[in-house]
Amino acid sequence: MEDEGALDLGLIFGMAEFNRQVWRIRKVDHLDAGVDLQPLPTVSRKVGELEARLGTPLLIRTTRRLSLTEAGTAYVAAVRRILEEVNEAERMAAGEFITPRGELVLTAPVLFGRLHLLPLVTEFLDAYPEIDVRLVLSDRNLHLIDDHVDIAVRISPLPDSSMIATRVGSMRTVVCASPRLLSIHGYPKTPDELAGMPCVGFDMLAARSNWVFQGRGAKAAIQVKVRPRLIISTAEAAVWAAVQGVGVTRVLHYQCAQAVSDGKLEIVLPAYEPAPLPIHLLHAERGTLPLKMRVFLDFAAPRLRERLDHLS
Repeated sequence: MEDEGALDLGLIFGMAEFNRQVWRIRKVDHLDAGVDLQPLPTVSRKVGELEARLGTPLLIRTTRRLSLTEAGTAYVAAVRRILEEVNEAERMAAGEFITPRGELVLTAPVLFGRLHLLPLVTEFLDAYPEIDVRLVLSDRNLHLIDDHVDIAVRISPLPDSSMIATRVGSMRTVVCASPRLLSIHGYPKTPDELAGMPCVGFDMLAARSNWVFQGRGAKAAIQVKVRPRLIISTAEAAVWAAVQGVGVTRVLHYQCAQAVSDGKLEIVLPAYEPAPLPIHLLHAERGTLPLKMRVFLDFAAPRLRERLDHLS
């Protein structure tokens, strides 16, 4: 007779490997469509062993695509709940629910993180010597569960999800240009006038050649086709190019605030700005929040609100 404890451990290992492979296959919420990936041989074998043990297929396999069966979809949901309970048990065993300690993983957009989150993190480390922080600065939104992130800064409307959000402020989307450029081309009075001005496009914020503005009063949104003389993938570089007089650029307010304060850029068309984007501290829903996360939220939220209020 097989040892029941060994069987249980084997099943847990298989579950963990299968869960990891499923999240490698899918991009957060697009699993039903499948993706063009081949499974790793080792993990593929373990998934096959798990299917044999359960007596049902979990994956639909073709030469180029993988997708979950109905049983596989239900199984993954159950596996994720179980693994979260295991993670919580590990955190409890490590004392994270009794004393604020352990590694705290944070993520934020690159420039926002450097300018506004990093100063708070350095203060937080002084206040909580038993907590270490890993700060991942990326303009790509990391998946909190798949990328093992505790708390994320999000500057955008939030989709409906099970995530827990703490709002800390909002951020304007502004159009700005150097005084020299404006002296040559004039100050635009309406968004349509931007069509005749050189522009610096910022890939991460908007389409390369179409900028959308809010119409005055109840008017519909205004879409303007602009002429990007330069297209850049980072806001910091777009702001620098605008300061040099290459063209008008459109960025989030915090990204150009210092240049505006120094008189190197001027904000134009403020009456046509779209609604400000909300800023949240976001974390996954869980039964009991580890103290390291709770104390960081309590520490960071009011300080971020103060910084953002000062910016606006």
